[in-house]
Amino acid sequence: MAKARRQTREIRAPRRGAICGISLVELLVGVAIGLLIIAGGLVFMTGSWLEHRSLLLEGRLMQDLRTAADLIIRDVRRSGYWGASETGVWSPGTSAVASNPYDLFTATANSLAFRYSRDGVENDLVDTNEHFGLRLRSGVIELQLGRGNWQALTDGATVTVTALTVVPTTQWVSLEESCPVACPASASACPPRLAVRDVALEISGHAVADPQVLRTVRSAARLRNDLVVGACPA
Repeated sequence: MAKARRQTREIRAPRRGAICGISLVELLVGVAIGLLIIAGGLVFMTGSWLEHRSLLLEGRLMQDLRTAADLIIRDVRRSGYWGASETGVWSPGTSAVASNPYDLFTATANSLAFRYSRDGVENDLVDTNEHFGLRLRSGVIELQLGRGNWQALTDGATVTVTALTVVPTTQWVSLEESCPVACPASASACPPRLAVRDVALEISGHAVADPQVLRTVRSAARLRNDLVVGACPA
């Protein structure tokens, strides 16, 4: 009987070296591996979110800059419009032609001034609503709609405009062949010339929420109202 009880105790007693659970070291290793996996997932999710946010900012920035450029070009094309433009065109028997009172077109580093007739009234120079222009001030492009009336064209809360460049170019086309009489050698205003004017526009800016999101848009247009300088001899 004593031998049987001893054998039973030996059977019930756990063997030395048998696995009974997880040790503290194994638990810490498992927790560390889990934390590494979670950290990797968080890094991936954060990167995806930042990339998505950057794409949204870039899209909005490009849309705002492109819209501003389109509005500016559309308005600049009207520069020089004159309701009585027929009086500025030479015809046989005409000794002199009238000058376009709306030929103002002045461009500086960050501003532009021009004029055109809104109501078609001839030589209506006193009309304060026919003064136009644009300028860059404090990161915002402002558009002039009448003398002294400046309005913001871009939203300073979302876009900071860093540069506004307007470069006008003029190509002169001689109209000497249209003169029935040859121009005198000493004449300075003969032969008449046609001024074909083009404008190149460049706007640069960055998003207010992320200054590292930078974009630049470029546009160009030809002014619809060409100027004629000089006249054929009578």
